[in-house]
Amino acid sequence: MIVTSWLGYLLGAEVAHILHLFLERTFPNSLRKLQTTGDSSELDVRNCSACACTMGNACLCRDQDSTADEGEHGNNAYTSNPQSGWTNAAPVTNNHAPVVTAASDQGDNRDRRRPPRRPAPQPPVARVVGMRPRKVTIDELVMNTLAVIRELVDNEQEPPYAMLALHDIAEKEAGWLSVVHSLINVIPMDDPLGPAVIILLLDECPLPTKESILKLSSSLSLCKRISRLGLQHPARHRNIAAVLGCIAEKLAGPNSVSLLTEGNLEYLLANLDPQCHPAVILHSIIALEKFSQTSENKAIVAKTGVTGHLIILEKWVNDPKFLRRQVGFCAQWCLDNLFLKDGRTLTYESADLKGINVLLNSNDTSEYLKISPHGLEARSDASSFESVRCTFCVDAGVWYYEVLVVTAGVMQIGWATKDSKFLNHEGYGIGDDEFSCAYDGCRQLIWYNAKSRPHAHEAWKEGDVLGFLLDLDNKQIVFSLNGNNLDPERDVFKSARSGFFAAASFMSFQQCIFNFGAEDFRYPPPLNFSKFNDHAELSNEDKVILPRHKKMALLRELSFKENCCNLCFDNQADTELRPCGHR
Repeated sequence: MIVTSWLGYLLGAEVAHILHLFLERTFPNSLRKLQTTGDSSELDVRNCSACACTMGNACLCRDQDSTADEGEHGNNAYTSNPQSGWTNAAPVTNNHAPVVTAASDQGDNRDRRRPPRRPAPQPPVARVVGMRPRKVTIDELVMNTLAVIRELVDNEQEPPYAMLALHDIAEKEAGWLSVVHSLINVIPMDDPLGPAVIILLLDECPLPTKESILKLSSSLSLCKRISRLGLQHPARHRNIAAVLGCIAEKLAGPNSVSLLTEGNLEYLLANLDPQCHPAVILHSIIALEKFSQTSENKAIVAKTGVTGHLIILEKWVNDPKFLRRQVGFCAQWCLDNLFLKDGRTLTYESADLKGINVLLNSNDTSEYLKISPHGLEARSDASSFESVRCTFCVDAGVWYYEVLVVTAGVMQIGWATKDSKFLNHEGYGIGDDEFSCAYDGCRQLIWYNAKSRPHAHEAWKEGDVLGFLLDLDNKQIVFSLNGNNLDPERDVFKSARSGFFAAASFMSFQQCIFNFGAEDFRYPPPLNFSKFNDHAELSNEDKVILPRHKKMALLRELSFKENCCNLCFDNQADTELRPCGHR
């Protein structure tokens, strides 16, 4: 019986081989077309529609039907994008980065922030005899992550397949270098989430060693001469600056110092030339800021005369072109907080706050969120999901405010209550609890209680005006885009009845401007409503948004009595809480 079965197997294999040869000779064109098109069992990384998660919630999903294969090694990732046209640095050969094929896998409960390695799956069997599974390059995995990032909306699902595959690849030094070079080469200029995806992917990859950092720096061979090429290939040079800034932030300390080589510093400073592309300038400023989180680097950068460049760029702070406005904002922030110049007046000291009665509450957010001196413009360049509320809350009536979109990436803007809790490093912001509701124009979603649903508006873009109407009398919220209203939202009133603030959460490199009524509204609703600015009051002292070094100086001056209350620190302690002893 065993011999008969074995002979039957050999005969079947031989017949299949002969049949394939017959088809190849008889219908060569049809078979070639079939092989070129690929089998339906292969992975199509650009159509991974099953992935869903929330970047706003920093918990990312994974296609449950996909895993990574650690098969053959890929090609040179440094030259994987021939369109880049940049060949000045020595190539890094991707000798250890696995090339990925499709497979099936059961989901598991892994850490969403840092997924562990998975066992290497087996490649699928092709349905056409003689065909091999199509291999997915690192560049495709990067672009797939960028493509699906707007669809990632489910808190309970795992990171997308492409992200997990890149994490596996980056566990080896050569693989990490290949992933970094791919990010530099293929992330396009026109996608508003491009730089944020660079931070996301590098943040999910294992931390590089000092040796890996030195190899990366050597392979890029950055210097002032290389900066000149930024005019011809701005996307690549913006990505280089974003990568340097992200790594500097992750490795604050001695390793960050080793990355700030003479060539890298010269390159970033050369990128501050106003003739460079604004996106290259912007991310070079942010990179210098991230490097300066290490005191040794800060001293080195300060000695280069960086303030002279920043003073020129600060003039763009109110530029009508939104990319230049971002450059001006970041330049001004650095001059006020990091690179102080003798004789320059700090912006908050000269800011005209007359007639402004409501601000973004700088005491109600983390140190990573940047708020302008007039208190109405906010920006985040951190890898966390930063949130902020305004200084005025309402309990009854009809209220309205507007927001001008400066960047078109992921932000969740809307209404939050005093009971709302934001976890910036876990990625929970406005709309991620039962006490807040938010509008997300990038992913075209409405958020409530960490769950989302699509809305009918088109994706927002720079210069769009968002309207936020809160009707506490009829228990409804209405969101609008350039005057076009959505249907009312009412879910938040299941848990919240009063104490509502205007609020927003920001993904990396996002910025917007608030109008609480100090200026005329662009799209006022056709009903009676109240403006925050008409009913709020702030003392001159409360209007001041101090730079970081000023805040730290005030904290050092604070002193507390020995018997002060451990909760408010204002009054004398008169109550002692003791364990009840219950079991």
